Amino acid sequence: MEIAHATTGSGPPLLLVPGWLSHLELGWELPVERRFHQALSTGRTLVRYDRPGCGLSAAYDGPRTLDLELATLAQVVDDLGLERFDLLGTSLGAPVAARWAADHPESVDRLVLYGGWADGAALGDADSRHHVLGLVRTHWGLGSDLLTEVFGPDADQATRRAVADYQRAASSAETAAALLELAYSLDVRDALPRVTAPTLVLHRRGDRAAPVEQGRALAAAIPGARLVELEGRSHLPAIGDADALVAEVRAFLGLPRLRSEAGTGLTRRQREVAALVAEGLTNREIAVRLHVTERTAESHVERIRLRLGLRSRAQLAAWSAAHEVP
Repeated sequence: MEIAHATTGSGPPLLLVPGWLSHLELGWELPVERRFHQALSTGRTLVRYDRPGCGLSAAYDGPRTLDLELATLAQVVDDLGLERFDLLGTSLGAPVAARWAADHPESVDRLVLYGGWADGAALGDADSRHHVLGLVRTHWGLGSDLLTEVFGPDADQATRRAVADYQRAASSAETAAALLELAYSLDVRDALPRVTAPTLVLHRRGDRAAPVEQGRALAAAIPGARLVELEGRSHLPAIGDADALVAEVRAFLGLPRLRSEAGTGLTRRQREVAALVAEGLTNREIAVRLHVTERTAESHVERIRLRLGLRSRAQLAAWSAAHEVP
């Protein structure tokens, strides 16, 4: 298998087992996700990867199983020559990470599980799961929009639109549906008592995709695990109060609390323009608001995009909302 992976930051390795869908390149361009990953990679070498058939990894149309997830994780570990590392699993990645920690105790220093579950059958009733799978397979656009509403209700409209686009770019409809089926079928309850690594379980109380009871079940079954319930409804870790989540992870890993995010390098006027883009104003409307020419407004927008490495106006709007500029 050709598994795409990427590293950021420096320090001891922190290996991230991704949630449902991922795309290394587009995820980094998504402002909220990039900010989340940058916070985790300050003081750690954060390792991210795309599972087969997702993002930058090679196409894959075989069966989706827990064994495939574990084999993918093993390949990333081998490719990077990792011997011991901290392991973070989010959403679908959480039960996978827990099973890995149970099977390979010699490799895991500390284990962090966010938004996960012990038994996928507990994620909603059978009828709901059936309808969601059908919608994803037959109307991937509508399906991704619906799941973005479920996964990230705390996000602003621009960010939800960007996340839905990201999901569609990261995966085909069939792969997305197959991974949802895998999520519903995973049951790692038997493995949890074998986890020996110090473990932190994080879960938002109002998580609309994975009920908080599943976070409690994980923590109760892993010897010595500590459960922290966070406020919020969003399942996606980078959306909502991501700072609180990051602070818990960093404290558990022995890292100092981040005092503030890195400077953006934008001028005061550029931050004004970015905020107006987030409000949905066109270049002409921005020009009127700031008493400049339309050409000047357009120039500001392009320079901001280039400085921040963003591809589109929608990404700029999402970035501005995430950073609460000006």
